[in-house]
Amino acid sequence: MMRHRKKLAKLGKPADQRKALLRALTTEVIRHGRIKTTLVRAKAVRKHVDHMIQLGKRGDLHARRQALGWMYDKDLVHSLFEAAPERYAEREGGYTRVLRTMPRQGDNAKMAVIELV
Repeated sequence: MMRHRKKLAKLGKPADQRKALLRALTTEVIRHGRIKTTLVRAKAVRKHVDHMIQLGKRGDLHARRQALGWMYDKDLVHSLFEAAPERYAEREGGYTRVLRTMPRQGDNAKMAVIELV
């Protein structure tokens, strides 16, 4: 068996810890609008943040329940569903921006800032 089309940023963690990390990063990006993390983590969480904003634009009950199942803050989900339709009405995807920054002092890891557009 070959691993074709199985590429996934494993982030050096088991599946349950990886999912918890991505959920936490998604929640914090939507809460603060911008966070600083490693480049690999920023690229991995970008997909989930874009999906939460897509759900917020849809705005129906099923989308709200899906967002509540992924994000950790219930009040943040409600504010996202209020703000997303008018903020991103004319934008069809690409809700986040990943900017590279200086490497982290100590282990020289590539760092990035992920922010909402």
